[in-house]
Amino acid sequence: MTFARPEYRAAIVGAGIVGLYTAYHLARAGAGPLLVLDRGFLSSGGSGRNGGGVRQQWETRSTVRLAREAVAAYRRFGRDFGHNVWFRQGGYLFLAEDPGELSRLARVNEVVRSEGLPARLLDAAGVARHLPGIAPGAAVGGAYLGSDGTVYPFPAVWGLYEAVRRLGVEVALGVEALGVERDGGRLVGVSTDSGGVRTRAVVNAAGGWSGELSRRAGLEVPNVASRHEIFATEPLKPFLDPMVVRASDGLYFSQTVRGELVGGLTVPHVPGTQRGVPSSPRFVTSMARALVGLLPRVAGLGVLRAWTGFYDDTPDGFPVIGEDPRLPGFVHANGFGGHGFMLAPSASRRVAAAVLGERVDLDPREFAPGRFLGPGAAPTAERLQLG
Repeated sequence: MTFARPEYRAAIVGAGIVGLYTAYHLARAGAGPLLVLDRGFLSSGGSGRNGGGVRQQWETRSTVRLAREAVAAYRRFGRDFGHNVWFRQGGYLFLAEDPGELSRLARVNEVVRSEGLPARLLDAAGVARHLPGIAPGAAVGGAYLGSDGTVYPFPAVWGLYEAVRRLGVEVALGVEALGVERDGGRLVGVSTDSGGVRTRAVVNAAGGWSGELSRRAGLEVPNVASRHEIFATEPLKPFLDPMVVRASDGLYFSQTVRGELVGGLTVPHVPGTQRGVPSSPRFVTSMARALVGLLPRVAGLGVLRAWTGFYDDTPDGFPVIGEDPRLPGFVHANGFGGHGFMLAPSASRRVAAAVLGERVDLDPREFAPGRFLGPGAAPTAERLQLG
């Protein structure tokens, strides 16, 4: 492949939702020319493999604020980009199996409500009203926010792809970033399997492969890729409005507009991307048992398909956003765990600001790449990494 230009203002590695949204914000700011690289096809990474959940219930105020902004962006996505992402605000229902889990959800609920969102704590009867047919005794209570919901990922990715191309952004699919080029201590280009290009900034929005890209750039980072699986059942008559998440084991599921139940469950896998993304019989069995145990009405329901993707995890549960102090010009947009799609509209605005050298309104102790370079544990952590 031959690139259209020898030099770009910024090269964004990763044509998923975070990378494309970042390109969109940069292009709207007039920061061209821009290049987006992706080793696969559109939606081949995490953006095409997630469950579509968008929630504002988090443990920390900073994440709640990013999520609230993202919800507002998905609500207007159709008007902004001309693609219907089927954003259905049926709510998010977190389940607690015991009083200890309910106490944790109560603390989350307090944070969310303090940010002006009408989240509610529920007793067992309240949970049953939102989850008809729940097994007796399966939950002592829960937490619910009605403005949370789900989006359909593919039209969001395609809408952004078409938008950035209209704005003049070059998108090179099937091109792998191999590393960066330096001049002294500063980044001056990116090397790919199609040749090198000069650029003033490289944005690492490579999702589950972001840690690998950072290390190719000579930067040691704590990001760990972890494999997670999802399946979809045959359709049922619609009965479920919210996304349901169980705090104890990470079980989550929602019902699509077609009536399918789509969800996942945390099943341990060897960290890293080396083994690829096959589905495992252990996951299908474990997920089916967990779902039937919680919701007996689905016993006997067929599984239509299963798929796998990567989370990009950090030690403190916060994403990594901003320029790396060890390599000026290398900008992180990664470490979102399984929630890159959920936070992309708001997080990418801050990534674009970092590329432009503007102030980023995020606490550096929670989001900046440099927080992992000093001694000691992070002052705060975002542990509600479920669903």
